[in-house]
Amino acid sequence: MKKSLFSKNMRVVVISYIIFFALFAFILSCSFLLFFSILSLDTDMTQEQIATAATATFINMLFVTAFFTLFDIIRRKITVERPIKQITTALNRITSGDFEVRLKATAAAPNFAEIMETINTMTEELSGVETLRNDFISNVSHEMKTPLAVIGNYATLLQNPELSEEKRVEYAKNIAQSSGHLAELITNILKLNKLENQQIFPKTTPYNLSEQLCECLLSFEKIWEDKNIDIDTDFDEDVFADADSELLSIVWNNLLSNAFKFTDNGGKVSVSLKSDKNFATVTVTDTGCGMTAETGNRIFEKFYQGDTSHSVPGNGLGLTLVKRIIDITNGEISVNSILHEGSTFTVKFPLS
Repeated sequence: MKKSLFSKNMRVVVISYIIFFALFAFILSCSFLLFFSILSLDTDMTQEQIATAATATFINMLFVTAFFTLFDIIRRKITVERPIKQITTALNRITSGDFEVRLKATAAAPNFAEIMETINTMTEELSGVETLRNDFISNVSHEMKTPLAVIGNYATLLQNPELSEEKRVEYAKNIAQSSGHLAELITNILKLNKLENQQIFPKTTPYNLSEQLCECLLSFEKIWEDKNIDIDTDFDEDVFADADSELLSIVWNNLLSNAFKFTDNGGKVSVSLKSDKNFATVTVTDTGCGMTAETGNRIFEKFYQGDTSHSVPGNGLGLTLVKRIIDITNGEISVNSILHEGSTFTVKFPLS
């Protein structure tokens, strides 16, 4: 890159030298031609006539110099001062928070085209970051507002001295549930922030992936029993992975949690683990509500929930965490879903 920049600067120097050489050669040639045209070759010319010819030549040189000076002033205004003013104005607007600024390079100022393109790229990135920041604040505020409102309402009701013991226990239970949802949201936000800022690095150690998947699945036993969900498993035995078991447990727990959450009573959840020499493939399939193609394309975005009614508990960060973890472990995740029929999440990652 430095060599390319050096070559570009050398071309600019050579072109500038040729332009100035041609300019000064033209001025001097005009001056000498003017002088000799005034100066007669007649040997009988007096000293006064020669002085008059020299003075006329000098005055004409002043006019020629003034013309080129004016030309250079106009040139600088068009090719230097105007683009610098545009850039300064744009930077001031960016500083004040306006990220919609776009600069258009002109043929009259080619030297500033690269700077303008860089500023345009920067404003596009800043505009995207600002949109994400606003969406993040809006979504966090919305997700926190609901449990906080529930906690506040039930805490107010608990102050009633005539409240029965049964109601008191029920209200306290609701407060505990809302507090748990709030704590889970904050925990997920902190985890995601650390993952996105590369503050969490995978600690790879060999471990039995087959056993980990079984343990994660068994942790949802009460849920599938309460909803009478049929479980179908197909695991290769003793699949060992050289990976971060703690991070991957977040992946399996989130995928299984979603599968059981969106599967109705009497439905079915299937989990499989297949491996070859280099890769392991985990598939989680449910017979739940499924999703549209548009939802499937956005399912890994922060706070995005296909269920806009929020009838199913969740904060829209689980799959974002999953995607980020799969990315930093050099894996792949995909989803195949049919509305009202179910969804299949497939995770493929290297065993070492």
